[in-house]
Amino acid sequence: MTGVWNPWRIARWTAALALLLTPAVMMQVSDEWHWTIGSFVFAGVVIGGTMLLYEFAERASGSRAYRLGVGVALVTSFLTVWTTIVRDDGNGMGFVLIIMAAAVGAFAAWLRPAGMARTMLGVAIMQALWGIAIATAPVTARIPDGPSRALVFSAFFTTLWLISAALFRAAARN
Repeated sequence: MTGVWNPWRIARWTAALALLLTPAVMMQVSDEWHWTIGSFVFAGVVIGGTMLLYEFAERASGSRAYRLGVGVALVTSFLTVWTTIVRDDGNGMGFVLIIMAAAVGAFAAWLRPAGMARTMLGVAIMQALWGIAIATAPVTARIPDGPSRALVFSAFFTTLWLISAALFRAAARN
């Protein structure tokens, strides 16, 4: 179902709009939420951009595994950007580079499932190595539970990249 009134498409865009409007509502309820117009514009670009990329992928492939692989990769990228901004701990550039590696690898693979599977596997390895680098950094050791938190964070995102790779591999087999 690729029509405009596809219930899944409506649900996705409604969820994206609800996510974007949540801070506006929370600013009315709590004094701890301080978003500017720029914050909303940035969030709109990140959320809307992620949604549009998924829309393109949905139209490009009839494979459910491929679409799920794209969805997991996009959600992982979105969560990486969002958590990097929220944490603002000085490690953000490494995480941005991981997302850039995923994008460059996807285009180098011409968005074909087998190449996407290899790309996501490589990105998962990068994510794990970056997490180990952060966990073993001297500055992280000074933070209470810093190394373990860095490893858990990295393991979570590494797992998502690996799930995406597995879905693309399944799509390549079909």
